[in-house]
Amino acid sequence: MAEQTNQNSRVDGVHFILQGKGGVGKSLVASFLGQYLRTIGVATRCIDTDPVNQTFTQYKALEVAHLKLMVENRIDARAFDELMERMLTESSSFVIDNGASTFIPLWHYVVENGVIETLERHGRNVFVHSVVTGGQAMLDTLSGFGDLAEKSPAQNLVVWVNEYFGPVEAAGKRFREMKVFEQNQARIRGVVTIPRRSADTFGRDIDEMLRAKLTFDEALGGRSFSIMSRQRLEMIRRDIYKQLDALQLTGHPFGEVVA
Repeated sequence: MAEQTNQNSRVDGVHFILQGKGGVGKSLVASFLGQYLRTIGVATRCIDTDPVNQTFTQYKALEVAHLKLMVENRIDARAFDELMERMLTESSSFVIDNGASTFIPLWHYVVENGVIETLERHGRNVFVHSVVTGGQAMLDTLSGFGDLAEKSPAQNLVVWVNEYFGPVEAAGKRFREMKVFEQNQARIRGVVTIPRRSADTFGRDIDEMLRAKLTFDEALGGRSFSIMSRQRLEMIRRDIYKQLDALQLTGHPFGEVVA
């Protein structure tokens, strides 16, 4: 893992986890990201805006706050204004998990009100994280990412390729070879892959950790997992964190694309 970012060179980040398809791992990504930032010493506020499935809030160790942003299928402007005030004034980074049911109205609000431009103008690095998954949801998530990338004013797009349900592959092409990647490559900060591993070992370990809504630190520091299970979980953590290290999410504003 990379050395801790120097406080003098760190730029607070705002991380939106966005994907219109439900059940593809958005809260998983939010939990990994929140854990990673805290591990490298970044003060991080975790926010769950999902009005239906508040999965992110169940990670007690991350102290996730639930924020009710929706009122009768519309964004509560006052609630979002208060969130913006926090993001612009507090000395910390933010990880914001959004539910599939609120994706369209929230994203419309973000674009229409110039949220990303305002955050960047005030010195915040803004990252839009989107999940692409294999299996039956692959085409929907690819389409969702394409629409998001096309309409996003952010230049820091991070794609999480979640292979839990199968490889992200079509017509013999992996994600980096697909048209949707090539069309948006100049705006993609990088790709983080969550590989599919052996179901009986790695798969079972990660499933048990996720069902209990434990962080890596909790799972590795407790006695609920065997020595070999902890070894496998440490391997998974090391792999994810290494990929996030390469994206340099806590450095200076976006420059060179990491592909």
